[in-house]
Amino acid sequence: MRNFVSRMAAEIPPSGIRKFFDLLLTMDNVISLGVGEPDFDTPWNISQAAISSIEKGMTMYTSNRGLAELRELLAADLDHRYHTKYCPETEMIVTTGVSEALDVAVRAVVDPGDEVLVVDPCFVSYQPEVLMAGGRPKPLPCRAQDQFKITPEALMESVTPKTKVLMMNFPNNPTGGVMGESDLKAIADIVVDHDLLVLSDEVYGELTYDGHHVSTASIDGLWDRTITLNGFSKAYAMTGWRLGYICAPKEIADAALKIHQYVMMSAPTTAQFAAIEALKNGEEAKNEMVAEYRMRRNLFVKGLNDVGLPCHLPKGAFYAFPSIEGTGLTDEEFAEQLLKEQHVAVVPGSAFGESGRGHVRTCYAVDRAKLSEAVHRIGMFVASLHS
Repeated sequence: MRNFVSRMAAEIPPSGIRKFFDLLLTMDNVISLGVGEPDFDTPWNISQAAISSIEKGMTMYTSNRGLAELRELLAADLDHRYHTKYCPETEMIVTTGVSEALDVAVRAVVDPGDEVLVVDPCFVSYQPEVLMAGGRPKPLPCRAQDQFKITPEALMESVTPKTKVLMMNFPNNPTGGVMGESDLKAIADIVVDHDLLVLSDEVYGELTYDGHHVSTASIDGLWDRTITLNGFSKAYAMTGWRLGYICAPKEIADAALKIHQYVMMSAPTTAQFAAIEALKNGEEAKNEMVAEYRMRRNLFVKGLNDVGLPCHLPKGAFYAFPSIEGTGLTDEEFAEQLLKEQHVAVVPGSAFGESGRGHVRTCYAVDRAKLSEAVHRIGMFVASLHS
């Protein structure tokens, strides 16, 4: 019998995160710093709005673009928060999570053979998404000494005449790095001069701790060459609700909508009603969660540095990305031995790209008591390597 698996599916590597999750499921008393999702429950008023919509029988398909009320609220919120203006009727699509938004956006603009610069380190799905669209992903290195930002020098060294798209994610998963207004302005001329499209995943935008998030599309000259991806998972503790959105110029949004229509029809109706409530009445709960993340960040990053793992202070998301090079172990060896010996789960930085090698991703969306215990265990592990 022939092999029915496609060449593309066979050649895409599995997620570098999964094997550590599979291993920790076989162990007891594990503190997991590996799962990238909030540890808070979805605020009750948001869940209640969803329950009410079900009780009222509002469970049918919505418009392919999503509920009109939700898109109008999103447009107003983005204008107020980031000074980016989008038409809710023609330039916005509600999607089944930011994962679908990423897939649809990439397939809408990438042709076979197109070169796509992918910020490195990056979330594990970025390069596979480009490959599945027939494109050629090329890592754009972001270094610890630059606080994991894109520098103009790195962009100039990486861009070629074949480059079509710059794919980036700030605040960044896994590093917590951010791109401020001056950072984005510093690369804007390069983007324009080389006629690039920017695909900007900003799902962690509202989890910015020092200053405010700056949306790529708000920078002069970049609105009409930017696709913005965002969602409700991180800021509102709604990961399982699977709701994201795409904002883009009409021509690109129309192309993305055609793909969305065929693969998804419409985003979950119940989740859309929950999102409406989040935008109307979720600000206080969101701010409380962000304040707690900030306190955890300060506690945890200080602890990592104190036990001998150099770590820059991440300005966004809920990840710390310490260097483990001084331990003499590779990042995979460090993660495996730490899990087996001290029952603390982290993710090797190399799972997120070559620039992540020598680091580990740690998620501090964990209560403070567990974070303190995790730091204690990590400290014992590091000390044992030098004894």
